[in-house]
Formats: sequence, C-alpha cells, structure tokens
Amino acid sequence: MDISVYTLNAFTKNNQGGNPAGVVLYADGLSADHMQRIAKEVGFSETAFIQSSEKADFLVRFFTPTDEVPICGHATLAAFHAMLSENMIHPGMYTQETKAGILEVEVKEEGFVFLTQNLPQFEAELNRERIAHSLNIHTEDLDPDLPVQIVSTGLRDVMVPVRSFDVLEAINPNFDQILTISRQYEAVGYHVFYAGTGTKNTAYCRNFAPLYGILEESATGSSTGALSCYLYQHRKVKAYQAHDLQFEQGHMMGAVSELKAHLVVNGQGEMTKISVGGLCSAIGLQILHL
Repeated sequence: MDISVYTLNAFTKNNQGGNPAGVVLYADGLSADHMQRIAKEVGFSETAFIQSSEKADFLVRFFTPTDEVPICGHATLAAFHAMLSENMIHPGMYTQETKAGILEVEVKEEGFVFLTQNLPQFEAELNRERIAHSLNIHTEDLDPDLPVQIVSTGLRDVMVPVRSFDVLEAINPNFDQILTISRQYEAVGYHVFYAGTGTKNTAYCRNFAPLYGILEESATGSSTGALSCYLYQHRKVKAYQAHDLQFEQGHMMGAVSELKAHLVVNGQGEMTKISVGGLCSAIGLQILHL
C-alpha cells in the first residue's frame, strides 16, 4: 500500500524557517498502527492524519515518531494548508475532532490558519532549582517575577521563564532530566521563554519534549496558546494587548519561526477564547510503502 504524505513547514517567517510536519489527507483506511509507522518513517515531530468525522468537519489524529498526542498546533496548520492547496477546503471556519475535543480552525484568505485551543488550565508550580538544573542554568537565571508552572490548553506544558535572551540562547538541556520530570508531571515537555520589554515580540521561546522523541522544536502552536494565557494570567500581557500577540521560536535551530496568538478577554477580565496561527510553506510530497 502506497501512502502519499505532504510535507510542509508551519509558522514560517518570510517564507523561511518554520516547523516541518507531515500530512496524510485521506487516512480513513489506516489503523493507529499504520499511522504510527508512517509518523516514525516521516520522522518529523508530528504527522497529521485526516479522517472522516460524524461530529465535526474532519477528524484529525496527530502522531509523533513514538506516540499519538491529543493535539498539535503546527501540524494543524500544515493539515489545513495542505487541504486548502488541494482544493479540499476554501477560506472559512471549520471544526476538527481531536483527542483534545472539537476545536475551531479558521482559514483566512491570505493563507493564515488559526487554531482555537481549549481555555487554559493552570496547574502545579514546580521546584525552580530542579528545573534550572535540568537546563544547566542557575536558579537566578529564571525570571524572579514569574512561576515555573504547568499550563494546558490541550496539552500539559511546563512554562519556564528566563530573565534574558542570552540565558535562553545559552541553555544546554539535560534531556534525561527533562524526560524524567516530564514523565513525573505528565507533561509533554518544557516551553522555555524570555518575555522581554521593548521588543517587537511578546516572547522568544524554545521547546524541549524528549519524552515524545522531540529534543527541540522550532515552532510549537499548542505551547504558544498556553504561554499566551499564562502571560495574561500573571499580568505580563494587558487586556488591550491580548488580541495581537507575536512569538518567535527556533533561533537556536537556524529555523526562525513566527507564531501569532489572539486571546479574547471579556469585560470582566476573563479569558474567553485563545487561538494560535501562522503561515505555511510547502516542502514536497513523499510516497511511503507500507
């Protein structure tokens, strides 16, 4: 059986950088074992599989090289961009059934794709010294005004604030320790960031998820949604700024990526919607034989 896998970069900046993802457009006949084998052979951090749904416009399943995950932001962008390119869809609003629930996806005329995520869940604050040690930095290198905290908008991530871009750049992770801590707290991994002032971006980020076979990722949409909510929760982002947030990731990988987030806040200051989006560029098409 031959399987066509579209390959795209998601969250590109000026048509460069981004995070590669695989997309299988017609996956109704594939078992979970087939999908896992394909994702492992493709070798990207995630591959998306489009299937029919009785509850939404599409059922989308996401696989890393080692495991299925409930949701993936950059693979969602890749999937809907691939469907748009193949005239399976047109600009508009769609729903996707995922293991994180039924989520809205907006495809815009100019090619931007925005994924609506679940509203945030703010969970445990973790030991700062242990987290710093696992990144081979000092506890004093963490931002003293922000907690190390697990946040989820569909996937549990450890938000790790550092105090400067230089610290972010200098991180040399101990992946064994990160894996152990991620497994202990049932988190996908770490989303490490510098939320500086006076910069054009809301934050600069790095993402480490060795538990799922991803040492470092150049653009992570699900974590960007969680980070947007975290920054608002801890007063780093004001309500008037929340609808137009911008993040960069992938600097240390030579794949600078741009991610945008829209956080909707009501008159009482409560978060009511979070969506993350960006642009994609096509890489090519692979034919795999199962």
